[in-house]
Amino acid sequence: MSERIAEGYDISAVEQWVADNVPELTPPFEWERLEGGHSNLTYRLKDQAGKSAVIRRPPKGELLPKAHDMSREWALISSLGATGFPVPAAYGFCESREVTGAWFYVMGHVEGRPLHNAQQTLDWVPEDRRVTLAHSLIDTLADLHVLDPDKIGLGELGKKEGYVARQLKTWHRSWMASIEPAQFDDVRAHELHQYFVDHMPEQGTARVVHGDYGFHNCLINAQPTVAAVVDWELASLGDPLADLGYTLNMFSENQDDIDANPEMSTSLPGFPPRSTLAARYAERTGRDLDKLDYYRGFNYWKRAVILHGVYARYMAGQKSSEGVDLDGLLQVIHTALSLAQQAVERMER
Repeated sequence: MSERIAEGYDISAVEQWVADNVPELTPPFEWERLEGGHSNLTYRLKDQAGKSAVIRRPPKGELLPKAHDMSREWALISSLGATGFPVPAAYGFCESREVTGAWFYVMGHVEGRPLHNAQQTLDWVPEDRRVTLAHSLIDTLADLHVLDPDKIGLGELGKKEGYVARQLKTWHRSWMASIEPAQFDDVRAHELHQYFVDHMPEQGTARVVHGDYGFHNCLINAQPTVAAVVDWELASLGDPLADLGYTLNMFSENQDDIDANPEMSTSLPGFPPRSTLAARYAERTGRDLDKLDYYRGFNYWKRAVILHGVYARYMAGQKSSEGVDLDGLLQVIHTALSLAQQAVERMER
């Protein structure tokens, strides 16, 4: 066998650990790097019996205290998997840094692919199956939001109360810190922040919130339905309607919405309108969606803030802007703030 190299992994030590701790797999493995997953070092493993699995560890180097927290991801997939929720099978978690320099975990490999843009949807999902896929996405989110975190072992995942309040504080601080390096401010960012603070709905019962739920973080199978939900790094306990607002913002209500973002994975014929999906979620969970525009507006505002931070890093030279359309990025920030404003205006009518 030729020399096997996997960034961040001592292959022989990891394979010995797997041999001792994961009865489902038989080392040695073929190692194949998988892209994506917020820069975690992720590899597909193929064992001696031809069975596939996935291994993940944080990137090398110093990390922020809560960044790339393998134990959180492990807790989520092992606890959720036990309920029948679609996540990869949890095989083993190594808390000893002596094996390969960092915590890591091994999970089952799920056949499926994420959808990041309209072209991928066009290639992989026939038009007459897109309603089925959209329903599966919303039903899966609804199924997550009816689970009681205390009953499934996730009651300590995070603070239960004040989810949106904490987000507003964190992200407004981020906008403020990015103004100088970005050389750009927008009064709407501050006015919207104040509006969302002043009009915050009372949070209902805390549930597990994914934080970044959409086709881009799901593995879609051939049916096509959601075979597994992945990338739980932003998951916490909090207001499930904040999760729902984020996901529904990825769907269109009419042709104007589609024209505004033609590259989105849902900007193709065959998907149900956003309002239909919202009604389906409400029926499945029993939740009142009267304040849905609040959560949709909040998520548009948050998107603007996140992109403002990205723009600031480009402008400060912290990231190479070669080949990046900075004017286009600025326009996306403007658009997100405008969409947040529109959501607020709908609430005020």
